[in-house]
Amino acid sequence: MTDQLTVSVLGTGIMGAAMARNLARAGHTVRAWNRSRAKAEPLAADGIAVAGTPAEAVEGADVVLTMLYDGPAALDVMRQATSALRPGTAWVQSTTAGIEGVADLAAFAREQDLVFYDAPVLGTRQPAEAGQLLVLAAGPVEGRHKVTPVLDAVGARTVWTGEDGAEGSATRLKLVANSWVIATTNAMGEVLALSKALDVDPQNFFDAIAGGPLDMGYLRAKSALILDDKLSPPQFAVSTAAKDARLIVEAGERGGVRLDVAAASAERLERAAAQGHGDEDMAAAYFASFDEKA
Repeated sequence: MTDQLTVSVLGTGIMGAAMARNLARAGHTVRAWNRSRAKAEPLAADGIAVAGTPAEAVEGADVVLTMLYDGPAALDVMRQATSALRPGTAWVQSTTAGIEGVADLAAFAREQDLVFYDAPVLGTRQPAEAGQLLVLAAGPVEGRHKVTPVLDAVGARTVWTGEDGAEGSATRLKLVANSWVIATTNAMGEVLALSKALDVDPQNFFDAIAGGPLDMGYLRAKSALILDDKLSPPQFAVSTAAKDARLIVEAGERGGVRLDVAAASAERLERAAAQGHGDEDMAAAYFASFDEKA
């Protein structure tokens, strides 16, 4: 029988809202907070208590789960919750925070005597809503019994990468995985843009690679979002992907490697956002191949 926990979810965007709903469906008591309360209010229909402040949300929580925009945002929100955080509370930190960001968050956890779990996830809107995310997690073995029901509610599988969340081993793996996803998405966009420029039917390209090693379900799925004009609501937004791409470039620089594709991907995503596509699916980086919004 799954242990029933009181879980605080801070950040109810695309991923956080889905995670909160799945936690409630699993029988946990869930309290949620979002900077824009209007985005959190629909969760009340799922039996989730919407809090007015981060401190109100974490009061008496067994586990705090953060899914915010970036590391600084997560740190700011947790600082707002300081007065209500109990020593020994488990903190599942799922924000893609980057190498420096996760170190800052772990330092805050030590200051507040929180049990820190570095736990970013792989997946987008649909797997999040279905509770089928892949959770990458690092943290102490002795406290995992408390966070495992939370991870099981939001994900299909958890891959443990280490016993010290402060080392950021889960975040490092997340950045590696995201580098592949972002590069592939941008390459797909350029394929479609070049097809348009050369008056090539994209279907001819898909037919040519069908069933071979170059064929990818991800390529076809993301292409369909553009070709069928289904970029909203986003699975993973352009603006968020641009942030992650910059974190990947910074991580490479820290490790002494130059990531030209990641840097170019960040520029394309930022250009697409500047054209007005920031809140659309990351596949909308396609539009960065054109001078104006297509």
